Amino acid sequence: MAECHDQPGVSTFLPERKLVAIVGPPNSGKSTLFNRLTGLRQKVANFPGVTVEHHTGQVKLGPGHDVYVIDLPGIYSLNPRSEDERVTHDVLLGNMAGIPKPDAVLLILDSTSLSRHLVLAAPVLALGLPTLVVLNMADDLTNRGGTVDLKELSKELGADTLLVSAAKGDGMAEVLEWLDQRSKPSSPPVKRVELPVLGGVPTYRKWAVETSRKGQYHPPAPPIWTRRLDKIFLHPVWGIAIFAVVVLAVFQTIFSGAKPVMDAMQATVDSFGEWLAPHISNVALQSLIVKGVLKGVGSVVVFLPQILILFFFLGILEDSGYLARAALIADRTMTRFGLQGKSFIPLLSAYACAVPAIMATRTIENKRDRVATILIAPFMTCSARIPIYTLVIAAFIPDKPILGPFLGAQAAAMLGQYVLGFVAAVTTAKVLKSTILQAKGTSFLLEMPPYRWPTGQSLALRLLERSRVFLQRAGTVILGVAIGIWLLTYFPLSNGQPAALADSFAGTIGHTIEPIIRPLGFNWKIGIGLLTSLAAREVIVGTLGTIYGLESGEGMQQAIHGDLTMGGAVALLIFFAFAMQCMSTIAVVRRETGGWRWPAIQFAYMTVFAYGAAFLANFAVNRLG
Repeated sequence: MAECHDQPGVSTFLPERKLVAIVGPPNSGKSTLFNRLTGLRQKVANFPGVTVEHHTGQVKLGPGHDVYVIDLPGIYSLNPRSEDERVTHDVLLGNMAGIPKPDAVLLILDSTSLSRHLVLAAPVLALGLPTLVVLNMADDLTNRGGTVDLKELSKELGADTLLVSAAKGDGMAEVLEWLDQRSKPSSPPVKRVELPVLGGVPTYRKWAVETSRKGQYHPPAPPIWTRRLDKIFLHPVWGIAIFAVVVLAVFQTIFSGAKPVMDAMQATVDSFGEWLAPHISNVALQSLIVKGVLKGVGSVVVFLPQILILFFFLGILEDSGYLARAALIADRTMTRFGLQGKSFIPLLSAYACAVPAIMATRTIENKRDRVATILIAPFMTCSARIPIYTLVIAAFIPDKPILGPFLGAQAAAMLGQYVLGFVAAVTTAKVLKSTILQAKGTSFLLEMPPYRWPTGQSLALRLLERSRVFLQRAGTVILGVAIGIWLLTYFPLSNGQPAALADSFAGTIGHTIEPIIRPLGFNWKIGIGLLTSLAAREVIVGTLGTIYGLESGEGMQQAIHGDLTMGGAVALLIFFAFAMQCMSTIAVVRRETGGWRWPAIQFAYMTVFAYGAAFLANFAVNRLG
């Protein structure tokens, strides 16, 4: 899952370096192997002309021997039926603009399901590219009593074959050695055998079974613990209960676990500002740096621990194999709202960011189902909403226990925001699929991986990447907005001095729109934050940090508590639960749907819905006292 708003351009490949494509079925360990090979020497980009992501990186092999590797979308065959499968097909054949034809292929197959995964080997090997067949998850194969004769299998395939465990790093030295040989100008010639392949999937399956037999492959025993755990986790009652407990634990940890670190980071930012101020003699420059930049950017950066905790748990759930089970549990509910099973995976990734979630809808073959999923994805609570949710909840809701140490009031309020977004999404889906986007239902096919212990390296790389993207965001967009807001609040000058905040350019803009937002319980300061948050939701926190820093210098929670009633606070939470407030999401919707019609409709109904719900919330809370 890519981070919010992270959409870099197409990678540039140096012609003197060879390109190696990583190909394999989903859940075969491609990404784990890619991360092992590249470490942090990787980046994400979109293929030219499409919204399908690819990961590229460099493998350090020695002076002049570095190679590029590209992690292609997971596929089961080279007969393209969806956009991601078409991309993999085109890259391997050298038909993708901007991407050179690969010089070699790393074909990653799950060694515990070799007879089934070898179906993909036939068409890939038939391309004639130098190929290393990497049988991954060797530890599972061995531990469960499975065996394979690599020499015999290699002879049958006509390609070098290795048995590795990408998660533990076993066999990676041999992979690097193979890449080193292929990186040299005088690389060994490709061993060719005549593959008995006629081009059809039934033929591939028959060939795969026969090749497995000749390779003396003995499948491992069924994963006993996987079957035992699935009886619990996939139980129609206990499965849902366990899923609910996991969700509650995540949200409680987001608040209780992150608070000490956030407080320490906030104290560090404040102390640094107090130390720095006397060292800047120019009053305007001092105000810009200390009250504008530090208050604006610092007020957002302090929320990094909460975001990392969320992604830490998501990483554990994904790497352990539980997330696939959660998808199956949720599918039982989603089908009642007209959504097909394939819609769940994009919606699940929307909890990180709507941008990659919308891009992930490319796997949905039915166009109406795809559009419906795109239109509801922004309702799912993305990580960009966490800073504003945390700020308001911490300012207005006391941290009292509800279920003892297991769930506090603040964590419950945060969970409620996620529930609101999900309910809005599925309700909208029901309306769309019952009216303008009616379509026949399709079956949900999802390969269940065995349960595995997540690795520290995989989690560390994931968190480092999220930190990089978040801090990059803080250092670019949020920094720019903070400087812009400072300029609007500092000018115009009156007798050489900055005017009162209410009389500044920002104050003028805020007071102009205040009549529109006053029914929601918002004042002109909140209004300025709403305008800047159109760039990205989390920007409102930086905006308010700059405004409050210039006005009084008091803490964010105290300042916003003074500007909002309880009704206004609830309205603000509900508004951000439903409103679009993200230009990157609008842009990707336009590209995915091929025009401005659907993003315009989406932005309009989400804004109207958010305004109406916020108005009712403010009215109801104030009426009830």
